[in-house]
Amino acid sequence: MPEISRFLGIIITMYYNDHPPPHFHVRYNQQKAIIDIETLSILEGKLSSRVLALVLEWANLHKAELMDNWEKARLNSPLEKIEPLE
Repeated sequence: MPEISRFLGIIITMYYNDHPPPHFHVRYNQQKAIIDIETLSILEGKLSSRVLALVLEWANLHKAELMDNWEKARLNSPLEKIEPLE
């Protein structure tokens, strides 16, 4: 599962050839979630409100890059790193 970004201990990944809808995976300590790229809603899992707010802020800034990586992952192409939240 390629890591596409990491910030403040939060790890963002995507699987190759994963199931729709377009989404990314988030890990922070013992917390895990899957986030829909288009709606930025949690599809599965749970994050603390602080971590969720940071992830949503980051994802909102990088939606186009996330969708580009989703398409690349569906084609088994190398994924691009995305700038972390600062």
